[in-house]
Amino acid sequence: MNNIKLLDCTLRDGGYVNDWRFGHDNIVSLFERLVSTNVDMIEVGFLDERHEFDIDRTIMPNTDCVEKIYGGLDRRQAMVVGMIDFGTCGIENLSPCKDSYLDGIRVIFKKHLMHEAIAFCRQVKELGYQVFTQAVSITSYSDREMLDLIDLVNELKPYAVSIVDTYGLLHQEHLMHYFELLDHNLIPEIGVGYHSHNNFQLAYSNCMEVLKAHTDRMVVVDATLYGMGKSAGNAPMELLSMYLNTNCGKNYDISQMLEAIDINIMNIYEKSPWGYNLFFYLSASNNCHPSYVKYLMDKHTLSLKSLNEILDSIEFEKKLLYDQKHIEHLYNQYQNSECNDLDDLVKLEEQFAGKKILLVGPGKNVQAQEEKIKDYIEANHPVVISTNYIPGALMVDYVFLSNSRRYVQLNSVITEYKNRDTKVIATSNVTNTKGSFDYTLNYSSLVDEDAEIIDNAFIMLLKTLMKVKVDHVACAGFDGYSPIEDNYYNSSMEYRIEKEKSNSMNQYVIDCLKKMNDHISVEFITDTFYEK
Repeated sequence: MNNIKLLDCTLRDGGYVNDWRFGHDNIVSLFERLVSTNVDMIEVGFLDERHEFDIDRTIMPNTDCVEKIYGGLDRRQAMVVGMIDFGTCGIENLSPCKDSYLDGIRVIFKKHLMHEAIAFCRQVKELGYQVFTQAVSITSYSDREMLDLIDLVNELKPYAVSIVDTYGLLHQEHLMHYFELLDHNLIPEIGVGYHSHNNFQLAYSNCMEVLKAHTDRMVVVDATLYGMGKSAGNAPMELLSMYLNTNCGKNYDISQMLEAIDINIMNIYEKSPWGYNLFFYLSASNNCHPSYVKYLMDKHTLSLKSLNEILDSIEFEKKLLYDQKHIEHLYNQYQNSECNDLDDLVKLEEQFAGKKILLVGPGKNVQAQEEKIKDYIEANHPVVISTNYIPGALMVDYVFLSNSRRYVQLNSVITEYKNRDTKVIATSNVTNTKGSFDYTLNYSSLVDEDAEIIDNAFIMLLKTLMKVKVDHVACAGFDGYSPIEDNYYNSSMEYRIEKEKSNSMNQYVIDCLKKMNDHISVEFITDTFYEK
């Protein structure tokens, strides 16, 4: 089993977790521990000319900076490599290998850049480095495209070519199909590598499949300490080492790995944990770039069913190449479910004619200033309309529903006995689990396409009331957004994004209220950031 090589990429791939800011002492300690583990190869960071040199970070503008961080350290038997994302570090930033601390350079590239990237790899090889060609997003390659890449690689004769499962999409049968394509068609002296991610909890088991493959060529498997790495993390080096020691006659020092995890890695994990979670599952299960999932989840308006339906509609060629305009278009298209709401608007106008209206939002002051609200209700006997929730202490006549995700939370509450007479006014982007809502309004006519957050429920409800000729409303629980405190009386409704953008979101509502003032006056009976 001498043809198996274990490559640690903690200092490079692990850097996605902490922006490569390990701290100089930690970098040195990790490197020395890794050398002591007898691991075959150590990847010490990214080479990226867009970043200035920082002795505390493992992302460096050129090979001279690698020397500044690692130059005095004893590498012993380990091959030391760096990584370049093709296009981010020109050849002029690489010293000849004989003058560099690095033995090899791994070059990652996307499919549509394979010809240019292989030409760059040839330049790197001419400088004396062992070159690894790293085909990222491997699942985007057809067999024909893989064979085209193999033709280019055979001509280059790099040290190894790697299968990079960038988003953790590969199951074992697909992984081994790619592996066998490479194994059967590469010239014998080129090694095959595998870089996994754990979105489907398959990083370790997939590595087992590669390690058990019957081949005479060199096999390089990537791993990181404690699985530290991008997205759902990588294959844990300590687990692979245990397997290789037991089954393949290797002699990796696992105690040194555990020391490094305890001393150097766990404090990072406690601040910024990695590993399998729902976000990365959604990305992997839809075979798409994680940024698509993030864009939709940051909207905080979609149920997971709706989110999956949008992800499923992404064009195949765009799945792994993030296109924000494309996902914006799909989101808006999905939300803009058209309906004829004229009859429902007429009915609401009749229901609200001549009556006082109280709108109840989900802010903390619904609870903190509950007596004010009850006093107002007792004195004025208003029609009570809540937004995207039903407050436990108040009876409401209507609930305005504009958010699919809130509907999932609200569905069981609506069926409770005390709420059986509550009517639902829903926008057309929300789908009822059974039957239809009492009133359904066109979502597209209520949103603000020019706003940062186009579907603010408070503003959408005010627009609805203007349409049905309501000219005055009282409001409670529309607290606005605090950058410091929780914004909702029910913590399960809290949005992380709002604390980051609280001032701009408050100002947006204030500006809208000013524009609407000629048509509808708004009276706040609980404290709010919307009144200056």
